[in-house]
Amino acid sequence: MTRSAPDDRAAIPRRPHLPLRPLWLCRVCAAPWPCPVARLTLRQEYAHDRIALSIYLCTVLHDAAADLYRLNPHDGPDPATLYARFLGWAAPRGGAQVRGGSSGAGRAPRRAGSR
Repeated sequence: MTRSAPDDRAAIPRRPHLPLRPLWLCRVCAAPWPCPVARLTLRQEYAHDRIALSIYLCTVLHDAAADLYRLNPHDGPDPATLYARFLGWAAPRGGAQVRGGSSGAGRAPRRAGSR
């Protein structure tokens, strides 16, 4: 039996997984934003400009830290947790080389007088 009508799921508009401020929860799934769907969407949107993604996420992290601290100043947000939530997932994983290959770029400078 063949289906002549288009798939119903394709016609249903999807709601974007955006943050609900100042709580920084996803408006669709109520997970801490950026939720997994928002992360995938952001990776797709910024696939060709990872630096812009990092800059955007730094800006969002700054806003979220201020909002969450305002909501709970006595037990403010943990910086390491916020970093992992907003930036840690977007960092490139192993295998990325620094430009210049093995020329020493990216290494810590040597102290004067050391060999």
